[in-house]
Amino acid sequence: MLKVNTKIDLHNVEYKLTRQGYGEGLVEAGHKNDNVVALGADITSSVKVDMFRDAFPDRFFNLGIAEQNQMGVAAGLSLAGKIPFVTNYGVFLAGRAWDQIRTTVCYGNLNVKLGGAHGGISVGPDGATHQALEEISTMRCLPNMKVVVPADYYETKKATLAAAETYGPIYIRFGREKVPVITNEDTPFEIGKAYCLRDGSDVAIIACGVMVYESLVAAEKLAEEGISVMVINNHTIKPLDKGTILEAAQKTGAVVTAEEHQLAGGMGSAVVEALAQEHPVPVKMVGINDRFGESGDADTLMKAFGLTSDSIVKAVKDVLSIKSNRFY
Repeated sequence: MLKVNTKIDLHNVEYKLTRQGYGEGLVEAGHKNDNVVALGADITSSVKVDMFRDAFPDRFFNLGIAEQNQMGVAAGLSLAGKIPFVTNYGVFLAGRAWDQIRTTVCYGNLNVKLGGAHGGISVGPDGATHQALEEISTMRCLPNMKVVVPADYYETKKATLAAAETYGPIYIRFGREKVPVITNEDTPFEIGKAYCLRDGSDVAIIACGVMVYESLVAAEKLAEEGISVMVINNHTIKPLDKGTILEAAQKTGAVVTAEEHQLAGGMGSAVVEALAQEHPVPVKMVGINDRFGESGDADTLMKAFGLTSDSIVKAVKDVLSIKSNRFY
């Protein structure tokens, strides 16, 4: 298990846009490799791909609001030796173009990268139609697809750079709002490799995206009550780092998963599938429980949908109660 000591003051963190990290990473990838190209859909500035457009105008293609066509063009570019990054709101990219992603990109194992922006409930006032709450499940079920959900600005930038250097379809999910910065330029990042941000012995919280920060806050609160909590940043949903997850479960005997996504088919489901087959332990899952989103500001929605440190604290206490009453 890779352990990373970030030494963060959780109550005095910097907030930055993950989509800014994506845009900067895409530009840096473009400088490193002339074959990197970007495809837009009339929301270029919103998803920060305008940075790539301005740096490489001849390598940017705006295809308008036509997600299926956007994916088909990306497939063709990949067959011509290019490395296309298709960026759009996740709910439209993973939803409207799912057939093209499945049948053309994944079936052909083409070198197409997908930037799913505005992921999760924290999109806020845009409401249910624009809140991508299901796309982790629809992307991870596809053969050949890799799925990455970075925790913050730096990790999103690193994921974008890593995607450009890794062959095959990759879906990177990131949000709209500023989120706490919990990693730095030197924090290790590797697609397919989770790492431990905080060690503990009573329970392991396995989280992705902004819920990694909430998990660290929860761990700090629980420590005040004498509960030792391990926190795993599981940024890659597929391929899942089963080794780290199993090691965490074996050490603690109880697991809580946390994600800004539907409970059905998401990161938590992937973790439970792995544990059920190789090392079953009590598990509680924090996420969105079979409902559509609503309009509202991001903080209000995160609280309303139970995506805060307090919800994680409750889940930890619930799973520890099961653990203590379990017969082995």
